[in-house]
Parts: sequence; structure tokens; C-alpha cells
Amino acid sequence: MADAEIGVIGGSGFYSFLDDVTEITVDTPYGPPSDSLFLGEIAGRSVAFLPRHGRGHHLPPHRINYRANMWALRSLGVRQVLGPCAVGGLRPEYGPGTLLVPDQVVDRTKGRVQTYFDGVPLPDGSVPNVVHLTFADPYCPTGRRAALAAAGGRDWEPVDGGTLVVIEGPRFSTRAESRWHAAQGWSVVGMTGHPEAALARELSLCYTSLTLVTDLDAGTETGDGVSHEEVLKVFGQNIGRLREVLFDTVAALPGSTTRDCLCTDAHQGWDLGIELP
Repeated sequence: MADAEIGVIGGSGFYSFLDDVTEITVDTPYGPPSDSLFLGEIAGRSVAFLPRHGRGHHLPPHRINYRANMWALRSLGVRQVLGPCAVGGLRPEYGPGTLLVPDQVVDRTKGRVQTYFDGVPLPDGSVPNVVHLTFADPYCPTGRRAALAAAGGRDWEPVDGGTLVVIEGPRFSTRAESRWHAAQGWSVVGMTGHPEAALARELSLCYTSLTLVTDLDAGTETGDGVSHEEVLKVFGQNIGRLREVLFDTVAALPGSTTRDCLCTDAHQGWDLGIELP
């Protein structure tokens, strides 16, 4: 199977992220990923792109097979994952067009499977052990530094750090929910990004989230509330700049054999019970 060292899981507007791609189908013990994977090259680095919602955006956030997506990327050799996503701003200063690179995540989803180590036998008969991995710092520090450096110096100064709260979707928040999120001191709200980061840690992958604010969330703004059309419009207006940041981030990430961050030691001392791809 073809190899890639860096994975990009794209949301709305990123289905044509790479040019001159090779499309491949990957099978996983957890079922099919959201779509085929598209392999190409950026700055001399081999990259696998996966449409998070599938081509045509047919998968709502709560029905994405997150386990299959992350497993498929690792099975291709990916060890660094970038997860750009559209979010709502929970503070007035985080208006549409803000790029925020979070350092924390809060899970407010309800029914998503978010571990590989659940004791359920795999098709090959192996049984994952129950494994409790540290997740105090959910994002790769090296990846975050690379993303911030790639975005800095442009006409688009990124926000360094903040908390992404992930809701179940597919509906947007009520004003009361939005105000509660803001009152907790959280920064942005979205419907993806979790359990991606947690699953990446279980697979010893480096995971970096880049959040693009497309709207002020319902409790922050005073209009009629966010609409899907508004999200797509703002995302489309910023897709070129975000693409440039992602390209430069890809170029700056360390190679698979030179990683020295906390992500690589996630399994130290644990018997997984299964062989990772």
C-alpha cells in the first residue's frame, strides 16, 4: 500500500486540497473511513488527505467513523495529523476570519466511540486491553509551534492557545448553551476535532488542530443566529489563506523518525493487546 507521512483531515471546503492525487481505498477493522484517501505531495512531503465528512458532505459530525479515519491514516504510515475545522467564536474578539490554534479541548459529545481499547474483539480475533492514556495536553506541542509559525508574519496573526469545545451536532448551540460555554472561559465551539485528538493519542500520532472562526456563536452575537450558509461563505473566503498555512505547516513538521514529543511515548508501560498498523 502507498505510504504517507503526514495526514490532513479536512472539513467543509477542503475536498480539493491536493492537486495531482492518487485515490486509494483503505480497509480497517472498524469499518470504512469517511471516504477514499487522496495521496499527494506538498513541499517534498508525502501527504494523505481524508475528507472528514466525505465528498459532498454527506456525513454529519455524529456519524463520522472517527476510529476508521485515524486507523486508516496510520496504516498508510502517517504519524503527523493536521485537523483544520470550522468553528464558532465564543468571544467578541474572535470574530469571523480568526485563526486559533487550540491547546485544550472539552468534550460535550454524547454517543461517539472514542477509544480503541474497549475490550471488543477485532475481526482477526485479537482483543484490545483496557488502556488509560494521559490526555492532559491533547495536542502535539511540536505541531502547534509549526502551525503558529506558519501563520505568523502574514496579514493573519493566529491566536496562540485556547479551548475548543466540541458539541454533538448537527444542530448549532442555543443562546443559553453558547453563553454557558463562554462563561466557562472556552474560546471556540465546533462539532469535530473530538474524538480525533483522543484517538490520535491512542495511536501515538501527533495531532494538531487549526480552527477557523466562521461566525460568532449564538450567545455572542445579537442577530438571528448562525446558519450553515454563513459558515460555508466565510470558510470559502478564507480557504486560500488556510491552505497556505497548512502547506507551510506540512513543510515544517518533523519526520516520522525524528519526532521527540509526548505523543510518541503515549503507550509506554502499557500492554495494548493488539498490534497497531
